[in-house]
Amino acid sequence: MLSRQPYHGRSRRLVLAFDVGTTYSGVSYAVLDPGEIPRIQGVTRYPGQEHVGGDCKIPSVLYYDQQGNPRAFGAEALQEHIIEQAEDEQWIKLEWCLHLRAKHLAASHIGDDDIPPLPAGKPAVEVLADFMRYPYQCTRKYAEDSHGTALWRSVESDVELVLTHPNGWEEPQQKQIRRAATLAGLVSDSPEGQARLRLLTEGEAILHYCVSNVLASDAPSRTPILAPEHPEEDEHDPGPQGVVIINAGGGTIDLSAYSMKLSPTSFEEIAPAECRLQGSVLVTRRAAALLKKNLAGSKKFGAPDILRQMTEIFDKTIKIRFRDAENFQYIKFGTVRDKDPQYDIRSGQLRLSGKSVADLFEPSIKEITDAFEKQQEASLNTITTVFLVGEFAASEYLFSSLRSYFESLGISLWRPYSPVCVVL
Repeated sequence: MLSRQPYHGRSRRLVLAFDVGTTYSGVSYAVLDPGEIPRIQGVTRYPGQEHVGGDCKIPSVLYYDQQGNPRAFGAEALQEHIIEQAEDEQWIKLEWCLHLRAKHLAASHIGDDDIPPLPAGKPAVEVLADFMRYPYQCTRKYAEDSHGTALWRSVESDVELVLTHPNGWEEPQQKQIRRAATLAGLVSDSPEGQARLRLLTEGEAILHYCVSNVLASDAPSRTPILAPEHPEEDEHDPGPQGVVIINAGGGTIDLSAYSMKLSPTSFEEIAPAECRLQGSVLVTRRAAALLKKNLAGSKKFGAPDILRQMTEIFDKTIKIRFRDAENFQYIKFGTVRDKDPQYDIRSGQLRLSGKSVADLFEPSIKEITDAFEKQQEASLNTITTVFLVGEFAASEYLFSSLRSYFESLGISLWRPYSPVCVVL
């Protein structure tokens, strides 16, 4: 059984872990008291979504005004009065920003023209800094409300920061992340300030979650991937076996491959990490293109605002619950009076064939299986277990499709649930 050890430092410290994701972002934290076992907690209250109990994620959305000043962030940016003000004053909305991505990842999936443009004169690193400053301020208020102002004051000058990033973000992107943290005021540009900032790949972060919360339990997923503690006792033992973690997020899909053994716990990367730009927002993007094509001849239902509404409904409903390519899917967008049989619209519902919906997922599924096969070929260890995590893992079709694929290879696929926003 794996367990966290007491903190051996001499003074109280605070660790904050930031996950600035393509579609959602969040913060987790742990107060380190000497001699105490750290307890990881998520920040679960943010402006604009106070009514949501235990919601530890905010939309990765922000608005800039015409002068380049940030005006609204996260859930606040989605409030009706903010949207109305943004339209009246022509604010610039940014979401699923991938401008920091490693360019070699673009391939045929996505290019600069596919990403919402940055405000004039605003480089991507400054946009990231503006956004990072917001959850940091929210975290400070949450900590003061939850633990008292005295705790924050006692640790604010020595806060440890952990920033996660996709596997494919290399040294140039990592330098920009550090620069953004400095511009945001999270750390200073001094050697002492930069020493308090640690970068962690999302693959490593999820591995630690799986070890602490899945492998440490009595779940059936524990046994297959553990290396024997005393290999000399079994001459027929094949040696350490492998685990692959698929972190399927909004923008990127990261695959990390490891071998692992316990007592003591140790890990070894057994294949180069893979990062593919085929996360859940790409499914939504393909859905938007499909709707625009199907309704191109309809003056009423092909209008941009109606298409945008349909796309948003698809994103929140069908993309998650869709299971079977044999069944029709329905986007409920209007009233019973909205109908046009020519375009498969009846009683305020647009009908889509299950096959056309399944096709929206196929590029993402293909990228995952291709990346896995590349890692499997590079590894000398037998891969026996795969964990599917991240926002996109909520998709029933993605999960069932990958389960069929991995079961055909004799590999177990698990979809653990994490109630904590960011893994420390």
